[in-house]
Amino acid sequence: MPQPTERNRLGGEASPYLQQHADNPVNWQPWGDEAFERAREHDVPVFVSIGYSSCHWCHVMAEESFEDESVASVVNESFVPIKVDREERPDVDSTFMTVCQLVTGGGGWPLSAWCTPEGKPFYVGTYFPPEPRRNQPGFRDLCERIADSWSDPEQREEMKRRADQWTESARDELESVPSPDEAGPDGDGGSSPPGDDLLDTAAAAALRGYDEEYGGFGSGGAKFPMPGRIDLLMRAYAGRGRDALLSAATGTLDGMARGGMYDQVGGGFHRYAVDREWTVPHFEKMLYDNAELPMAYLDGYRLAGDPAYARVASESLAFLDRELRHADGGFFSTLAARSRPPASRRGEDESESAEDEDVEGAFYVWTPEEVDAVLDEPAASLAKERYGIRPGGNFERGTTVPTIAASVAELAAERDLSSDEVREILTEARTALFDARESRPRPARDEKVLASWNGRAVSAFARAGDALGEPYAEIASEALDFCRERLYDADAETGALARRWLDGDVRGPGYLDDYAFLARGALDVYAATGDPGPLGFALDLADALVDEFYDADDGTIYFTRDLDAEGSETDDAGPLIARPQEFTDRSTPSSLGVAAETLALLDGFRTDGEFREIAERVVTTHADRIRGSPLEHASLVRAADLVETGGIEVTVAADEVPDEWRETLGERYLPGALVAPRPATEAGLDEWLDRLGMAEAPPVWADRDATDGEPTAYVCEGFTCSPPRTDLDAALTWLETREPSS
Repeated sequence: MPQPTERNRLGGEASPYLQQHADNPVNWQPWGDEAFERAREHDVPVFVSIGYSSCHWCHVMAEESFEDESVASVVNESFVPIKVDREERPDVDSTFMTVCQLVTGGGGWPLSAWCTPEGKPFYVGTYFPPEPRRNQPGFRDLCERIADSWSDPEQREEMKRRADQWTESARDELESVPSPDEAGPDGDGGSSPPGDDLLDTAAAAALRGYDEEYGGFGSGGAKFPMPGRIDLLMRAYAGRGRDALLSAATGTLDGMARGGMYDQVGGGFHRYAVDREWTVPHFEKMLYDNAELPMAYLDGYRLAGDPAYARVASESLAFLDRELRHADGGFFSTLAARSRPPASRRGEDESESAEDEDVEGAFYVWTPEEVDAVLDEPAASLAKERYGIRPGGNFERGTTVPTIAASVAELAAERDLSSDEVREILTEARTALFDARESRPRPARDEKVLASWNGRAVSAFARAGDALGEPYAEIASEALDFCRERLYDADAETGALARRWLDGDVRGPGYLDDYAFLARGALDVYAATGDPGPLGFALDLADALVDEFYDADDGTIYFTRDLDAEGSETDDAGPLIARPQEFTDRSTPSSLGVAAETLALLDGFRTDGEFREIAERVVTTHADRIRGSPLEHASLVRAADLVETGGIEVTVAADEVPDEWRETLGERYLPGALVAPRPATEAGLDEWLDRLGMAEAPPVWADRDATDGEPTAYVCEGFTCSPPRTDLDAALTWLETREPSS
């Protein structure tokens, strides 16, 4: 019987992750209907391997198993093997990951799944070693056992029954909405909105999990950045003034910034830390982490006033601008964790093959000798003490991941220097170390431009400019324009926004996170620049989001389009077993939560109230889920709080917002506030309305002209508004006194 797949077909794929496997002896197929049709023709299972280009353990499994001819022979003879880039197909990843978590209690990448020719998984796991290890089966042995079981009619029937059960469980989890008999008296899909104490409840849960010694959440094992939880703590502190909430937020910001998860030499954050102390990271650098975390640090700066938080935010955004930005403005996806070690770490006895081997963290770690080769005294000693670079190190092969091991004050006291002198020496030393590091072999860069991740980066830069005094809003505008020009087709009937651009190759259509995150980014650019163009784009994306992803009968917004709808299924959709919703915040915010929050914010620019009604319907539909575990649903909590309270609105009527006003808005902690610039006069506003295709002024702009030609602020909170003020500070003070306007 011929092999079900006769060659590896990834060579024609644009994805860097798929290209990494294009030369494997495994006959990989891209995800799509054709691969599953082959499995049906040959009556064999499908092996699905999901990962991404910078995934360390994905590379390990590839080197150990997928590049082995004998292993490949087993896989090719017994299965149709499919490779999936999770960043391009988050819908496929979500469904299989849900099954893995339900069945095994955990998940991660590489994600390995064996499924029927109909796409229903019957065996799942993550990384499998080449030989049995620590209660894990060896990959080749496992493949042979699964193939043997499939060949036995009785065992095959059991595998199919298991696949049906797992598929049904995944559908229950991913497609869950209240049934009609669980709906409220109006049949609205839920009993009531989650409630006005939800934010405090979520923050209290975050506080209970706070690691008081090192910051972060959880006291054992790996530490992950959780900017959503930090945001909840800060919002709750601003509302209640409870010091423990702010201490937990700032303690987490401090722990991450001092540790090795933060790149002490070049700025920016690695993916996560493998230890409680934040010392040793997984070294990949992701666009989304370096968008989400600067926003958290900026809010920490606004709330606590610590300039160190502004520095971390600025350095992280500078990293994105320097290393992940396309020349025309968009942002690439990732830097890999591995690269060749510098020549200083390749001994004369090492073979040529060893010299060519990529090593995790090689670009970022240091030895004392490497520091000495770059710096003279006393800079070398100060830098080594500052960053904890010592013989033996804290990482593999005697190297050190730099951390903040000594304070400036401690170093100054030890050497009878002033703190300013130490800072000056360390600043120059850091620059020299950075320049020296630039000559090392660099980690690979995944140059996919993803709409969703770019949306978060656009938001980060747009929100940073006024606070940091840098031209970040211009960078945000350029990135937004890049996505609009290359990923958006305003004339398309469906799927106007594509998922990914890569060197001219476009893949689509987009998913909910693409629409929601980019719409929020466009709204933030409008707020930062006063340009109505991005606002119009945000409204267009929101309209498409509602048309493509909102289900009025279910009262929810799905992550994918309805595959049963005419014209909505792409040619390579493949047999998806569920239509997922993205409830929880993981490495990125919940797209469902961001969509609901963005619709609620954009409703101020509508006269029909539709967006707010949809946002309220969504949080009401999922009220029991949110109330049951608010900490896992941070973005939905924020959306529910906005729907419940109305949030903060700051309308500024001015032909040009004064610089000092922008500085004030950038430095004031106004969580979730909608800043809505508009022209000073009705005549100017009419021009905007014509440009945006609006028949009348929306509520956030209506009857809010400038007073006597002076820039004028209108501030609203909780559906109550201040009188117009030509003094922005006075208008914002109203938020504290809450004197209602007549």
